[in-house]
Amino acid sequence: MEKSLVRDPLPLVVAGPILRKVTAKELTIWLVTTRQFEADFSLFMGSDKTPFYEASFNSAEQIQIGKQAWVVLAHFMGDFPQDTPLEYQIMTAEGSLTELMPDLLYANESRLSVVIQQRADYVLHGSCRNPHYPSKDSLVAADKKVSTLAAVDRPSLLMMSGDQIYADHVAGPMLDAIQQVTALLGLPDETFEQAQIADTTALYQHPQNIYGRDKLLPHYVNDESWWRRCLPTTTTPIFSSRECENHLISFSEFFAMYLLVWSPTLWPLVDRNRFARNGYCNAGVAVSPKWQQTWQHEAPIIDDFVAGLNHVCRLMAHIPTYMIFDDHDITDDFQLNRRWETAAYNNLFSRRIIGNALMSYWLCQGWGNAPEKFTQPCLDLARTFFERPTPQAQDALAAYFYRFEEWHYTISTVPKLVVLDTRTRRWRSESNPNRPSGLMDWEALVELQQELLHESAVIIVSAAPIFGVKFIETLQRVMTLLGQPLVVDAENWMAHPGSANTLLSIFTHTKTPTTFIILSGDVHYSFAYDITLRNLNGQFKIFQITCSGLKNEFPNRLLSFCDWMDRCLYSPHSPLNWFTKRKRLLIEKRDPDVIGHRRLINKSAIGELYLDEQGAPRVIDILTAEGEVIHFPVKTSQQ
Repeated sequence: MEKSLVRDPLPLVVAGPILRKVTAKELTIWLVTTRQFEADFSLFMGSDKTPFYEASFNSAEQIQIGKQAWVVLAHFMGDFPQDTPLEYQIMTAEGSLTELMPDLLYANESRLSVVIQQRADYVLHGSCRNPHYPSKDSLVAADKKVSTLAAVDRPSLLMMSGDQIYADHVAGPMLDAIQQVTALLGLPDETFEQAQIADTTALYQHPQNIYGRDKLLPHYVNDESWWRRCLPTTTTPIFSSRECENHLISFSEFFAMYLLVWSPTLWPLVDRNRFARNGYCNAGVAVSPKWQQTWQHEAPIIDDFVAGLNHVCRLMAHIPTYMIFDDHDITDDFQLNRRWETAAYNNLFSRRIIGNALMSYWLCQGWGNAPEKFTQPCLDLARTFFERPTPQAQDALAAYFYRFEEWHYTISTVPKLVVLDTRTRRWRSESNPNRPSGLMDWEALVELQQELLHESAVIIVSAAPIFGVKFIETLQRVMTLLGQPLVVDAENWMAHPGSANTLLSIFTHTKTPTTFIILSGDVHYSFAYDITLRNLNGQFKIFQITCSGLKNEFPNRLLSFCDWMDRCLYSPHSPLNWFTKRKRLLIEKRDPDVIGHRRLINKSAIGELYLDEQGAPRVIDILTAEGEVIHFPVKTSQQ
């Protein structure tokens, strides 16, 4: 690893501040600093000169995870005014945060601002943000729109519903930058077992470090079927991503990627031109001629991505931001079925990679969603590892997160926002280990029902759509029957009878809400459905709203075909609906106001949801990365 990158002093703040859980009783701020953060927090009523609330970051949780890297989570408690503009300032020994980072301010601001809104009546939502996908970044478009709004008219919150990073599909220039940042911040090295490389030093110096990691990732012997046992012994990759040439491996790589996708601060310290200058990247290892063209294609896309990060940083400093993982935050098809889990957790190398992903997810995403869930035992294990990063301490912290079952959370807005964990509490098939697991098990679904009782309306966040495109789900079912669920990512709510039937029973329970809004992502296209129970004359209503991706799209020709087939085969009155698990439901698909007949919009975009006083959708829009607004108006008649 090159050591010449260190430049003193490094900027004090290298990521954040990001507003996380914000309510009338608590205000949570996440950031990453290069030194222990000694600062004071002040909260002002509007433009008042005197703060009405003050606190010190000395009381914040601060975990040193590298020689020059501290994760800071400030969880301030108090009685905070709602529905009125507030301004906040962070004063450090080097000056105010807005002096150190003036790009955080909107026009005519001298301090950062926030409105703690009781009602979630304007919600931004989206998922799937791939830095090297060749489109603009929808978070940049969202920030530009927010910059034109008065504080009270801004979104109540930003909900990021999965794949905030693509750990299994990293561009070569991004991976090179990640490894430069690990040296720059002095992030910990680690050793590996059951791996071709002994430690991170060997990994970074390996000829296949960049664009060859699929050869280094763990494999297993798949001999569960009789016919495989009759063939010569072969191995199968544990991680199923088709593009894992640059899969993240070490904890430091996972953590560094979060810093580089959320903040522009470290990018000027990264040498992005050494490949063009010298033909090599990290540790002097040359990129093979096979991949040099790929690098040249990815580099300008990453440059454009970096150019927009100041907007992303500004947006999340003003709007309360919530997150939940999907598979790519960890690895593609994470816990898809029992066979995948058995292979992954029985190999020490893959266990370590998954543990690294979960640890970085906790530090950068999960902790800020619900700080109260991560009590002293968790923090003690973290500090033990980061103070002395031994393999035993690392395994102990990873084991804690393997067992952890509290990634889900609830935000007490009106309507209530319930965010589901559809990755770690799976309903596993006992009859066939190759069948996709249900996205939530019985106990998790019972807990969900208790959360919904006696609410009139609720917003549910599910990474995967609960009601997806039936034709695509049929294709997934066929591939599962053929024994190839990984080929089509056969993960949908209706793929598992237990979780599907239990969830539908919750929706129709007499004491659960009559209005459900489901926000989803995952699929890389956008759509909106209105759903009613056929025998209740419209008294019960579900709105499935899917927006994906923030910076990603579906193969266009394939999506056009699937959209056309779904129209032909699964109209609301089609008899084929009686062969699905949704036969009691009438699903009406909203037509977007675009030229053509497509109901599935294939554009990088962020969702905009406006709710009425009863908690039902008043306006369903998507704001594309290009700045175009696409409406999904209410249907005037059934189709």
